[in-house]
Amino acid sequence: MSDLTSVLQGTEVTPTVSHVGSSLTKAVIGKVSLNVEERGAGDPALVFLHYWGGTHRTWNKVAVELESSYRIITYDMRGWGGSGAAEDGYSITALADEAMALIEHLGLRKYVLIGHSMGGKVSQLVASRRPQGLVGLVLVAPATPTSSHFSEEAKQQQIHAYDNRETVLQTIGFLSARTLDPETVEQIVQDSLSGTAEAKLAWPTSAIDEDISAEVSKITVPTLVLAGEYDRLDSVEQHRREVIARISGARLEVIPDSGHLLPVDEPVRTARAIDNFVGQWRA
Repeated sequence: MSDLTSVLQGTEVTPTVSHVGSSLTKAVIGKVSLNVEERGAGDPALVFLHYWGGTHRTWNKVAVELESSYRIITYDMRGWGGSGAAEDGYSITALADEAMALIEHLGLRKYVLIGHSMGGKVSQLVASRRPQGLVGLVLVAPATPTSSHFSEEAKQQQIHAYDNRETVLQTIGFLSARTLDPETVEQIVQDSLSGTAEAKLAWPTSAIDEDISAEVSKITVPTLVLAGEYDRLDSVEQHRREVIARISGARLEVIPDSGHLLPVDEPVRTARAIDNFVGQWRA
C-alpha cells in the first residue's frame, strides 16, 4: 500500500491552459503529472473521478450545471487524457492514494467525492478511510467493491474495448442508452484512446477484481448511489445488493432513460440529483 506522505512529496502545480469559467493546470503528485480542471466557487467543493476510459471531460456537462454553486474539481487519473503514466501501477489503492494526495494538495477542507464506475470504486475506498474534510459521497453507476466475477468472454471484451476507434464505438453502444451527438461521441473516442497501454489493461485484468468490500463497510458519510435505469453493465439490482447493502444509510436513486454513462446520457438529471443530495445538509 502506498504511503500518502510519499505520494505528496515533490507536489507542485503549474498552470497550462485557461478558458472562460475554468482553469486547467498540471498538478505533480509524487512522480505523476495530473491534468486538473477547476471551475466555479462555493462550499463544499465537488471532486469528480471519471470512469475507466474517461477523462476529466466526461464530467463537462454535469459541471456546467453545478459550477454556479460549487467549486468543481475534475481531473484525468494517471495514464488517461493529459495525465502522465505511473511507475507504481494502477491498482485501486494507488488511485485512491492519488485522489487523496491531490485533495490534500489543493487544500480542500470540505468536499464531496463523486465517482463514476471505476472512479466509484476508487471513491468507495477513499471514503472508507474517513479522510478529514469529506462530508459526502456520490457513487455514479459505481463498480462493485467485490470482485467482478466476469466470464472469460466478458473479460476479453473489456480488455479489447479501447483497442481502436471501432471497438470504442462498439463500447459506447453498449454503455450508453441513447444515440449520442457526434461531438460527444468524438470526445469519448478521443478520451478512450488516450489511455496508456498499462492503464487500459490494469482495470479489466486486475483492479476490477480487487475486493475492497471489508473496507466499504467503514464509510460513515452520507452516501447517494445513482443508477442508470437501462445500465447493462452494472444493474440497479446489483447496486442494491453489492453497494447499498454495505454502506450504512446509503440511498439509491435511479436516473430514468440512462445507461451506464450517466454523465453523458443524462447530465442534467445527474447534476440535479447531486445538487439535491448535497443541498439537504449543506451549510
